Amino acid sequence: MRRHAWVAVVVAWVLGGAPAYAALSYADRVHETVLPNGLKVLLLEEHKAPVAVFQVWYRVGSRNEQLGKTGLSHLLEHLMFKGTKTVGPEEYSKIIQRNGGNDNAFTAEDATTYFATLASDRVAVVIDLESDRMQNLTFDEAQFTPEHQVVMEERRLRTDNNPVAALFELISSTAYEAHPYGWPVIGFMNDIRQATREDALAYYRTYYIPGNAFVVCVGDFSSAELIEKINKAFSVVPAGDAPPRVRALEPLQHGERRTVLRREAQLPFVGIAYHAPNLSDKDGAALEVLSAVLAGGDSARLHHRLVYEKRLARDVGAEYSPTTIDPALFMLYAQPLPGKAAGQLEKELLAEVDSLQRTAVSEHDLTKAKNGIEARFIFAQDSMFYQGLVLGQYESSASWRDADNYLPKVRGVTAEDVKRVAALYLTPSNRTVGTLDPLPVPPGHFVPPERVPHGTVH
Repeated sequence: MRRHAWVAVVVAWVLGGAPAYAALSYADRVHETVLPNGLKVLLLEEHKAPVAVFQVWYRVGSRNEQLGKTGLSHLLEHLMFKGTKTVGPEEYSKIIQRNGGNDNAFTAEDATTYFATLASDRVAVVIDLESDRMQNLTFDEAQFTPEHQVVMEERRLRTDNNPVAALFELISSTAYEAHPYGWPVIGFMNDIRQATREDALAYYRTYYIPGNAFVVCVGDFSSAELIEKINKAFSVVPAGDAPPRVRALEPLQHGERRTVLRREAQLPFVGIAYHAPNLSDKDGAALEVLSAVLAGGDSARLHHRLVYEKRLARDVGAEYSPTTIDPALFMLYAQPLPGKAAGQLEKELLAEVDSLQRTAVSEHDLTKAKNGIEARFIFAQDSMFYQGLVLGQYESSASWRDADNYLPKVRGVTAEDVKRVAALYLTPSNRTVGTLDPLPVPPGHFVPPERVPHGTVH
């Protein structure tokens, strides 16, 4: 569908009346196949351009790790580009580029994903490459060592040298007592440092098997023809044994937790985390809308009150991760302007939460928040990569079919629902507060600008 058609859908909804979103249902368009070795394949034909996006999702992320070996999922992501018995080191990306495409990968809490975009008549190239490295990955110590160093340097740049990212990591590890969501996706530095080639290969053999993976392909192709190519390439990969299940359950929190990070930094920062259910729970959609009410743009409540009206903050926001296997965190955060205190900003953040708990949000603000969620979701469908990402995120956390329930659930959220979930989950006993207390920066010492972390995408 061309962009102007998406605009018509959104404008029709904003001006009144429900959009014709039923025509965009994933259930009506996705072709699902499970190969005999357990590999699930999701194909979505999209004929607006002669392009295809091919994604392989492995159901393994930091959630599957253990203390002492955190960061293995991310380290293995890097090592997957080191070659196989037939494809030399770093040749994967060169082959994709020679065929006019581009590729990348990312690691998250619940999954590790590899993807390539190229002309649809060249999709067989990436199919063969991904099948090969699903079963034939190989690297020696000489290849492992430099990549190991690269990952440690990435940790230094992204977290150790970024005070705000370090604060978010500290908040997560304080909020979680028993669940691996409390560990950083990139891993703790000591764990990364002591990781070995044998650790990575054992991890690969355990989790990189067809039954623990699925393929998502979106683009200009015939599903009937493409599934034959995928079946031919991947059916030769042995099924393997099912990997160990993650049994960790986070206990209920029964009191506020506080943590302080003292680091060289330009400005303080405050983050507040609440344990919250994901989108599989009946309250997930209301929490999504609550997040948009608080921080869904510059006109949302937190930015308008704390940045524009009271001039206390230079940055403020909220984050909620709904597509996770296990319950995650609902986050509020803010950075004060120079001369303003983090404690004062924390009180203002909590005052906004208290206001939402006592008084239902106005219909205007509710409608604006829901409009923004729906418009972003629909406009993003114009991207083949994003459509694959949606299918992958839902499939890795529950089922890709649940993606069709997202907008109907959001549309059904009421002002009372927002008030109720704010009162139920954003409570003092369920929160973890983290504060960055800046140490003076020595003359001539460079501290990079503090950045709010947004995942581990490379």
